[in-house]
Amino acid sequence: MRVLLDTHTVLWWEDGSDQLSTLARDLMSDPQTSNVLSVVTVWEVAIKYHLGRLRIPGTPEAFFAELIAELDLTILPIEKAYAFTAAALPLHHRDPFDRMLIAQAITEQVPILSSDTHLARYPVQVLW
Repeated sequence: MRVLLDTHTVLWWEDGSDQLSTLARDLMSDPQTSNVLSVVTVWEVAIKYHLGRLRIPGTPEAFFAELIAELDLTILPIEKAYAFTAAALPLHHRDPFDRMLIAQAITEQVPILSSDTHLARYPVQVLW
C-alpha cells in the first residue's frame, strides 16, 4: 500500500507521540507500505521551525534526512497539476499546505494518513 503522510503524522511519528493512531503506526512501520512524503511537509516544517513555532531535533535538513532514511520515504515534489487541483478545491480547508496535500492525494490517487477530519470532506481516502 502507498500512503501520503500528513505533516502532523510525521511529527508524531518522530517524537513517539501517543497521538499517532495504531493504524498509522502499523502502516508506517510495515515494510509493505510505501510511505510518501510531500515536499510540502518539508516546506511547512522548515517555515515553522525558522519562525520559532515548531521545535524539532536538530535542523530541518538533519530532521528530514534521518526521517527519510528511517521510513524509506519516497519524496513527492510539487507539480503544476497539483497546483491546479488545489486551486479548484472547495474551501472546506483553508490551510494552503493541507490543500496541496489534498490535491496531491487526489491526483496521485493515494490515501492520506491523517487525523484531520476535515480532509474527509474532499474526494480523498483518509486513513487514521
